[in-house]
Amino acid sequence: MGFLDNSGDIILDAVLTDTGRYRLAKGDGSFKISKFALCDDEIDYSLYNKDHANGSAYYDLEILQSPVMEAFTNNGSMMKSKLLSISRTNLLYLPILKLNTSAPDASMTTLDTIATFVVAVDADTEANSGDGGTAAGGLNASQTNGVLAGESLNSPSHIRVDQGLNTTEIPPSFTIDSDLAETAYIIEIDNRLGRLAHPTKTSLADPSFIDDDNIASYYLTLNDSGYVSSNESTSTSTQDNTQVITGPRGTILKFRIQASLELNTSTYLFDLIGGTGNVDINRQTDDGPVPSRFTNYIDSIVRVTGATTGYSLDIPVRFVKKA
Repeated sequence: MGFLDNSGDIILDAVLTDTGRYRLAKGDGSFKISKFALCDDEIDYSLYNKDHANGSAYYDLEILQSPVMEAFTNNGSMMKSKLLSISRTNLLYLPILKLNTSAPDASMTTLDTIATFVVAVDADTEANSGDGGTAAGGLNASQTNGVLAGESLNSPSHIRVDQGLNTTEIPPSFTIDSDLAETAYIIEIDNRLGRLAHPTKTSLADPSFIDDDNIASYYLTLNDSGYVSSNESTSTSTQDNTQVITGPRGTILKFRIQASLELNTSTYLFDLIGGTGNVDINRQTDDGPVPSRFTNYIDSIVRVTGATTGYSLDIPVRFVKKA
């Protein structure tokens, strides 16, 4: 990896994706370039200086001279900020994705002042501490907000992402334009750690692709009942505190996470890529929150990307296992 020469000439540096290289290597004719993406990860637009002493030709000079890295194929590091082409010139606001932790059963858990979702990877970790025996100290996943039951999926807690125009200048009673509404989402998760599950059922989603880094991509649309739905609410955020988008709303994405078999049955990955130490998580009991202590955990992220706008959101997730 290096930097492109930006001394004057315009250089186009392109690489194939993991899927493109895979199909090219197959040599069966399935390789055909049908789409491409551009990004501006290295650009800091705050460097635009309209007060430059030498005039308008120098307003964007620092931006044009910004060092730009060569393209490389690690999808985990590249293309964080994809560019979007919109022919309309009358747009004042672009839609965003926003994590909704105000809706019922969608809140997060706070660990050492860091908000995250917690996945209990086995039955002992899920269990109510009052069950006794080997379940003592479990997270009571069926009643504790922000804790996902990673084995049984017997927990109402789920992850919810709302999409729309997050502005008070346009009331939510207006309908979002169809070309700005997300109807499909791409969810990426480390396949070694977990799989996507339905928000209310015990069924699992099928990954669309698993790349060479073991990152599974799931493609979910409005046709996938339960996962993606239209947000029909027209109430303001003050009228309905379960809404986090203040302007016209598009769609809602909901899902849960099932822990992988490897996390469920062993501590190998916890030892390899996780951490050990005392981690206190408050579980809900009849007497109020009570801390449960765990020594095996893995911190990860789940990335949600809108298929229409390319807007992405990283969601923190901690997988925990009772020692």
